[in-house]
Amino acid sequence: MCQKTAPVWEKDSFILRLAREGDFESYYSQNYVPLDPEVARFTGSKPSFCREEVLAFFQSSLQDEDRYLFLLISPEGRILGESVVNQIDSNLRSANFRIALFHSAQRGRGLGTWMTETVRDFAFGQLGLHRLELDVYSFNPRAIRVYEKAGFRREGVLRDAVADREGYGDDILMAILEDEWKRLKQGEVTVWQ
Repeated sequence: MCQKTAPVWEKDSFILRLAREGDFESYYSQNYVPLDPEVARFTGSKPSFCREEVLAFFQSSLQDEDRYLFLLISPEGRILGESVVNQIDSNLRSANFRIALFHSAQRGRGLGTWMTETVRDFAFGQLGLHRLELDVYSFNPRAIRVYEKAGFRREGVLRDAVADREGYGDDILMAILEDEWKRLKQGEVTVWQ
């Protein structure tokens, strides 16, 4: 098992830190029993997972050298969300990014923005990435705004590439490059349109 390290971040008594072995039971019981239907829709996940599936994912997240699983912990100690840097390619210095807030009551409070910006900064500042990319569905405009605010730029659209009970949606590809992140941190760029 590789030893990954990352800071522990705190904002308004919320903690963002790497997942630990002892987090699994809370991670599963607080978020997957049941999985919020909106989370499943916005992430392209199936509507339910058995314990063994989630355990396998969680354990591989702890062990995989190319994945950092960060957990958002409430002031009361509940696991409310996750942010992931994965598919790290050390030759290209690139990786994929994703985020999920598991409970609708936590959305719209700035936590997703804070998590996105914090993990983005970790990816460039600590991991030394050149490129961080993601994809987001067109029927998730809140997430698109968060990503644009964090400096991600649209690079392409896979039209009608996803479908759910409400119909088809586009899969929007977005990324931020190292020099764009540096300019953003220096205050030269605020939001990409």
